[in-house]
Amino acid sequence: MVAALNETLLDPARLPAVVADVQALIDAEVSDKSGASGLALKGGYGAVKKVGPSIVPDAVEGLLPSFVSRLEPFWQDYGTTGGAGFGDFLSARSDEVSNALLGVTDDKIEGTSKAAVKKVYSSLRPSAQKHVVAALPRLGALVQKHAG
Repeated sequence: MVAALNETLLDPARLPAVVADVQALIDAEVSDKSGASGLALKGGYGAVKKVGPSIVPDAVEGLLPSFVSRLEPFWQDYGTTGGAGFGDFLSARSDEVSNALLGVTDDKIEGTSKAAVKKVYSSLRPSAQKHVVAALPRLGALVQKHAG
């Protein structure tokens, strides 16, 4: 049996490196986007980082335990079935994994009483799923690097 992700990825000694790698993953995924929607995403992301340089790392650190919890069943399955790499394993289950990960933000939005926020989120949710699916190979490699 493989070690639980919360024991490895959230280990206080390893956490700063994990947060830095997740932020680098987000930067790379945003950088890879193209077209009009990619331009808009890059502009919005850049603006957020300028307004508050700590917003992204703080959000990553705050949400990481929930994301790790959602990834745990997939990591345990990967540990018993093996395969080429965790990124490939996640990509082969892209709909299930992306919905599990987006469940973290779904839960956060569900808890808000602001109807406008819920409306905007629901309009962005389908494109968010495509972005999460695209990031699964990098995410799997990151997890495997720190937990493997």
